[in-house]
This record gives sequence, C-alpha cells and structure tokens, in this order.
Amino acid sequence: MAEFRYVAIEPGGALARGTMEAPDAASVIERLRRAGNLPVSATEARGGSFFRELLAMEIGRGRALSRQERAEAMRELATMLGAGQDLDRSLRYLIETTTRPRVRAVFGRLREAVRDGSTLAAAMAGEPKSFPRLMIGLVRAGEAGGALVAALERLAQLLERERSLVATVQSALVYPALLLVTAVGSVVLLLTQVLPQFVPLFAENGVPMPASTRLMMGAGALLSAYGSYALVVLLVAGIAAQRALARPAPRAIADGLLLRVPLLGRLVAEVMAARLTRTLGTLLINGVPLFSALGIVRDAIGNLAGVAAIDRATASVRDGGSLAAPLEAAGIFPRRTISLLRLGEETASLGPVALRAADIHDEQVRLSVERLVALLVPAITIVMGLLVAGIVGSLLQAMLGLDALAQ
Repeated sequence: MAEFRYVAIEPGGALARGTMEAPDAASVIERLRRAGNLPVSATEARGGSFFRELLAMEIGRGRALSRQERAEAMRELATMLGAGQDLDRSLRYLIETTTRPRVRAVFGRLREAVRDGSTLAAAMAGEPKSFPRLMIGLVRAGEAGGALVAALERLAQLLERERSLVATVQSALVYPALLLVTAVGSVVLLLTQVLPQFVPLFAENGVPMPASTRLMMGAGALLSAYGSYALVVLLVAGIAAQRALARPAPRAIADGLLLRVPLLGRLVAEVMAARLTRTLGTLLINGVPLFSALGIVRDAIGNLAGVAAIDRATASVRDGGSLAAPLEAAGIFPRRTISLLRLGEETASLGPVALRAADIHDEQVRLSVERLVALLVPAITIVMGLLVAGIVGSLLQAMLGLDALAQ
C-alpha cells in the first residue's frame, strides 16, 4: 500500500485535497468516484525530509496565467477542437507549440488530469490561480451541452475583449503618468539643485531676498534634508493602504468613494457595466442559468459596491423577481445598462441584449478615457508651468534686487 495525494471536486462544487492509502492511483480515483466526488488528480506522496519535499515541488506552480496567455490558449484549443481533433491531442498540440514554460506546465497538468478521466472543467478547477470561476463555468456549460468548441470560442472572445478594455485604460494613462513624474522631477531639481547655487551670491552681497525667494529656498532645504525620509514614509503609507484595502470593510468604503469622484467615477462605472454585461451575456448564451451566472459575474466586477448590488440582484432573481430593479436601486450603474437589461428581460433575450450593451459600454469607456486624458494632460502642464514660473520668477526678483544694489 502506498500513500497518494489527491485533488477532487465535491458534489457541492468545493475543491477537496487530501491523502489516501491505496495500491495504485486508479484505486484512489475509483474510491473518489464511488464517494460521489469528481477526481482531478492522484499522485503518489513520496515520504522524506523537508528538503526532499521542497525539491519535489513544481517550480512556478503558484504563478497564474496572464490574461493574454489564457486568451491565446483558449483560442488555440478551440481551433484544434473545431478542426476535428480530440481533447487530448489538442492539449498536446498546445503544450508542444507554446514557447512559455508557465503555459506548458499548467496545460501539462490539465492533460494529465484529462487522461486520468477528468473533464476539462474539473481539470481547470484544480488550477484556481490560472482559471477563474468564469472560465470554469463556461467550459462546464459547453461540455454539458455538447458545444465545447463554441464555448471555448466565446470564452476566448470574452478574454480578448476584457484584455483590450484593460489595455485601453492602461495605455491611455501612460502619457499623463510620465508627464506627472517629469513635472515633479523638474520642480524637485529646481528646488534642490538650481536655487541653492545662488544662496552664496546673495549672502556675499548682503542682499535681502524677497519673501517668495526665501520660501522657495526653505522648500528646497527641506527637500534636501528630509526628501529621502519623505519617500520612505510614502512607501510605508502605500504598503499600509494596500494591506488595509485587502480587508472587505475598508475596500468597500474606498470603492464607494471612488464611484463618487468626478470623471473618474463615471469611468469606473462604465468599466463595471462593461464587465457585467459582457460576462453575463456570454454565460447566458452558453446555457448557464441566470442565478448561477450572477454568482460568477460578481467575481468579475472588481468593485465591492458593484458586488453588493449584484448580490441584491441575485437574491431578487432567486425569489422570482427582476434583475434590473435591484441594480437600478443601487444607483451605481449607468442608466443605459439598466434600460437595456430591463429590455432583455421583457423580450426574453437577456443574453444577446447584454452583449450588445457590452459593446456600447466598451465604446463609452474608450470615449471616457480620451476625455479624461484630454483634461489631465493640459491640467498637469499648466500646474507644472505655474510652479516652474513661480520658482524662476522668485529667483529673477532676487537677481533684480542684486542688480539694483550694484548700480
């Protein structure tokens, strides 16, 4: 008898891990199935010291796949299955053709689980860091309905649109961020390096400096003396804020306040609406029931205020009520979202209408980002210009006083 480590999915959907003594891995899988569980993997647990166990660990197992890696893998898998290949050969093709070791390792484990009799959805559930509930739910629905290829194609499209949405926001904010860093760096350089060069000149000639010049000199002296300490304080404050926001209560307050910030709050609401409608529409079209789909959608929102609204909508749907009414009562989603979801409920076409609404919200996100950048860039430029002009002006004022004294 040997000891085996197993991973299985319980009847309620929870992931179970443990050890079991059996003659071989097939016996472990058979016992798990008789107990009503869905086996994912069963590997022999080799005894030994801590260092032996450490060496036996799979390097990189904890690293999750990125959005791009997930989207590309699902697209290739759908292509191979659509070409008539079976799942095992499709997974082998993906493993052999990828150039990323992380993708090769993750899908290698998926193939092993599938070859042991697991479904693709169950195998993906054994890699929760790489495959979120949304992906597992879509694949499970596709397998149950005999339309795995169509489910994978829609999943790849969903991941690509999500990645495109995130890339749009990130790339648009790169230039304002660089401009802000340049502005702060220029002001710090003037205060700490340029202005101090003139202090001996004024001291030797005994010229009283104007108040604005003394203020700038004092600011430069403070930055030179305590700038490094200020950076440390900001770093510690950033880490503390990050840890605080990892807790539900502070995160909920911060997410609610973020939605009330002018311009930025509207952008966040549009992003939430895009995620809500595209995820919901994709799940419904793939045959996932509305109640189950909402349980997956809440994980894709990314804002706890939005999650609370989805939870209220889920309770309403469970009791036979409307989806749009609780979302409207929350007051955080755009009116366009509520109107289109209500239309989808009334016409019994919630899935297709939600996807059309997602396209509209994606375009609104793009326009909102462009509008935000159009305001940020000149605002940063004007503020930087005023600060530099103030520093240079105070220096020129002192220099004019020195020139008047010389005459």
